[in-house]
Amino acid sequence: MATSPRVPAAQQPVARVLPLLGLAHLDRLFDYQVSEEQSAQAQPGVRVRIRFAGRLVDALLIERAEETSHPGQLRYLERVISPEVVYPEPTRRLVDALCARYAGTRSDLIRAAVPARHAAAESVDTSTPWEELGRAQEPDLSAWSAYEHGESFVDAVLARQRARVAWQIAPGDDWAAAVAALAAKVALGGGGVLIVAPDQGDVDALEAALREHVGPKQITVLGASLGPQARYRRFLSILHGQGRLVIGTRSAAFAPVANLQLAVVLFDGDENHVDPRAPYAHSREVLTTRVAATEASLVIAGHSRTAEAQLLVESGWAHGLVAGREALRARMPRVQAVADSDFELEKDPLARSARIPAVAFRALREGLAAGKPVLVHTPRKGYIPTLACRQCRTPARCRHCNGPVGLPTGREQEAAVPTCRWCGRPDARYRCPQCGSASLRAVVLGNQRTAEELGRAFPSVRVISSGGNQVHREIAQAPALVVATPGAEPRVAQGGRYGAAVLLDTWALLGRQDLRATEDALATWTAVATLVEPHRRGGQVVVVADPALAVVQQLIRWDMPGAAARELAQRREVGFPPAVHMAAIDGAAAAVDSLLKEARLPRGAEVLGPVDLPPGEHLPGEYDERRFGPAQRVLVRAPLGPRGELGSALKSAMVARIARREDLPLRVRVDPVRIG
Repeated sequence: MATSPRVPAAQQPVARVLPLLGLAHLDRLFDYQVSEEQSAQAQPGVRVRIRFAGRLVDALLIERAEETSHPGQLRYLERVISPEVVYPEPTRRLVDALCARYAGTRSDLIRAAVPARHAAAESVDTSTPWEELGRAQEPDLSAWSAYEHGESFVDAVLARQRARVAWQIAPGDDWAAAVAALAAKVALGGGGVLIVAPDQGDVDALEAALREHVGPKQITVLGASLGPQARYRRFLSILHGQGRLVIGTRSAAFAPVANLQLAVVLFDGDENHVDPRAPYAHSREVLTTRVAATEASLVIAGHSRTAEAQLLVESGWAHGLVAGREALRARMPRVQAVADSDFELEKDPLARSARIPAVAFRALREGLAAGKPVLVHTPRKGYIPTLACRQCRTPARCRHCNGPVGLPTGREQEAAVPTCRWCGRPDARYRCPQCGSASLRAVVLGNQRTAEELGRAFPSVRVISSGGNQVHREIAQAPALVVATPGAEPRVAQGGRYGAAVLLDTWALLGRQDLRATEDALATWTAVATLVEPHRRGGQVVVVADPALAVVQQLIRWDMPGAAARELAQRREVGFPPAVHMAAIDGAAAAVDSLLKEARLPRGAEVLGPVDLPPGEHLPGEYDERRFGPAQRVLVRAPLGPRGELGSALKSAMVARIARREDLPLRVRVDPVRIG
């Protein structure tokens, strides 16, 4: 049976579509013909199917027009996949801005912003108003009164005035309860709320806190554990205005919340906020870009403050929201530091058995005597991650491959032979190449070994190890000794807190060859300290570190804005982000050279390198080193200016490379969290 010929739409017969191909040189609009029968559904923002270069591909319809500049005959759209407008105008502007910021392609960002379609989800009714999904209770906002100008901030948010703050959570404060109360109040007033957390544990805590004020169906959760149908169904409920109160992990930052009044990003220094796929967007940057174009309020929350948040404060774009000194003194535990040196440890018999100084041992014992659990924090999981010379502390390296030497895990670690962690060769007769000593010491004892040693020092106390694949989310309010790694610290049930905490091997965090070593260490320490009882209730935190270090003193005083200001000032001196824009370009040497020759970099830009890729870095996919040569890295440093200037220049250069049919592997990351 012959089909009738298609007739162009009577009005705006031209559709400009964006093919979702993930290729930089095809990241532009193409014109297609819209038939009359398609016209009603072919609206801007819908998914369509087109024939492109001889094959069927998905695309998004961006706009309709009366005429085309294409000289030839236009192809018709194959079909409209769904009449749902999944790519509305605000999302389109956000994606365009982030592409310029990160030198990315729109289809890569759309992959994170718009979930895959699931036909069954489109049949779900989302017409029920948000207010009818549950019974809400008037929230108590008094928690914000403890912060300087906190009440004024809340008033501004509720009055729909623009308020952007970097919130430093005071020790012991229930951040989930404070955020939930404000979010519920905004939602009850008809405003949209979007909260982005770094991991599912924080999302769960937020959801539990929100249920104190609103019904379960009034909370829309976008987590990584959702299946395709559930994710798309919840996306549609947000798109239709039913999902007014949205919480989730990093991809939730794109959620098309209607009438967005409040956006919150929690713990923005956490690397989970960075998308591991190109163009490596950060949740904080997504939300700051969104609110910059609206009147929505923004909260960047954390126990400490990142240099990026400090830059926003110093520029006047945001304001600091911190607790007063009296409020801090009432909430924080007693923090004291003790130097970690062989002399101080060896002269103390308790230190020899428990590997901690006497003051730390005493703090743990007092916390246990008060009937509370105590926490010992170690920076590594496992048993003994690596070894070093006992005399000169030179790291032990394999004589065959120069890999790190450690002790294998298992039940007989005490008698195990030092073994290379790269090639697996044992070395029973190791000698230090620097001083000739045959004695080795653990550089960082992991949580399992620490738990064993403390178990011998506290034989009648239950020891709980939390880290790696064995993470305890919660423990009972009873005497116990908890040994945990960063991010695996259990919470005490029923709102309880630890009686004491000891931070071990702090130099392992501070001594990393990383731009953010000090910032990350302080964030880790504050996250632990806030789990401890305040000083008036006997809470103590002992930091095994040099008390003279500035970062240690700032922890003792709980001066998070001062620490962030100092960090930012140091980065300004040496020209590191966020004081400058910086792009890391990784790939084959020829590809890197070609891109730099083509790029019209901003005025004042500086090219650093090339150098080998930092240890642990790998190009995505299967990089053939024998074919392309060793991968290289070049850093491009540019003065602060328009956010998309450096990214746009690099993207234009990548498009030009592809137009010349250059296909050597290349990766571009603008303002990456780690630059090596």
